Amino acid sequence: MFKELDLSPYILAGFSGFTLTFLFVLLALIIFPKIGLMDRPSRYGLTRSSIPYYGGLAMFFAFAVCILFFVPFSKELIGLLVTLVLIVAMSFLDDLFQIRPLYRLVGQVLVSVGVVISGIGIRSISNPFGQAFLLDQWSFRILGTEILVLGALFTIAWIVFVVNSMNFFDGVPGLLSGVSFFAFLLLFLLSLRGSHLIDQTQLMYLSSILAGICLAFAIFDFPVPKILMGDTGSMFLGFLLAISAIFSGGKVATVTIVLGFPLFDALWSIVRRLSRGQSPFQGDMNHLHHKLLKTGVSERKVVVFIYAVSVFFGYITLFLDTFQKMLAIGAILFTMLFLGILLFFRQKSTR
Repeated sequence: MFKELDLSPYILAGFSGFTLTFLFVLLALIIFPKIGLMDRPSRYGLTRSSIPYYGGLAMFFAFAVCILFFVPFSKELIGLLVTLVLIVAMSFLDDLFQIRPLYRLVGQVLVSVGVVISGIGIRSISNPFGQAFLLDQWSFRILGTEILVLGALFTIAWIVFVVNSMNFFDGVPGLLSGVSFFAFLLLFLLSLRGSHLIDQTQLMYLSSILAGICLAFAIFDFPVPKILMGDTGSMFLGFLLAISAIFSGGKVATVTIVLGFPLFDALWSIVRRLSRGQSPFQGDMNHLHHKLLKTGVSERKVVVFIYAVSVFFGYITLFLDTFQKMLAIGAILFTMLFLGILLFFRQKSTR
């Protein structure tokens, strides 16, 4: 199934990401309480003691070190790093000062434009019934990069949507770090399988490093958490998941399947809030994982359940063609709809 090649460099990169994140989180547990980088549970009506927050910084610095040592540089990678620094800085400020949602959205769009200018983007959309839909009808050049207008719009929308979906999904400790681990592991396997068709070296390193980072953080993040990643971490992971899906070949459908729960939950949340005249970025406690918790299911069981769904759908994508992937996306939508109806009637019966 997979091309035979030496996997030791990628395993070493992943192990390095794991080790550095583990060490940086240990340092954060010591340093953050001393400098006031703690969460504010009273803001969310919680009565527990404060714990270190801003854990996304540990993941970011581990990633930056690993990139310098392992990943071959290119214009696209430099663009990724520059825009990643901007998204992490903005998210860190948001954690500190709670930036207005509109300003945050504008910042995300501008960062996504930077991604497109660096040469990373969606150039076509898979068609389960025939040839792919090319997005090259209109184009222009900027800073030596050909910009496909339709491709750029799809890329910007994709990045902004995934970043915010991951931020919405970070409602139960361990949920985002674990699901992201499975997503990056799947991306590694897919890039390994396709390495004989196109050079996937950078993506293999990126996904291996990020899988290691997510696994290490999940050790501290899984209920009961010792540290929280904050918006700094959720947007760091969301941004890199979005970029990895379009880096060195499009894997948008695959990532949509393995991240089906957070992406469709976010889509439903946006529709629900807009229908009520609310801001789509105004947080609430009506996400799927919150509804599961309200029925009395423990945080651990919620996390394990969504892990299992992500692993199942992620695994089957390794063997699906484009049409079958569309069916899998439909299956996820049906599963979430069924679960939502079941939770609605269960909550109604317990009132």
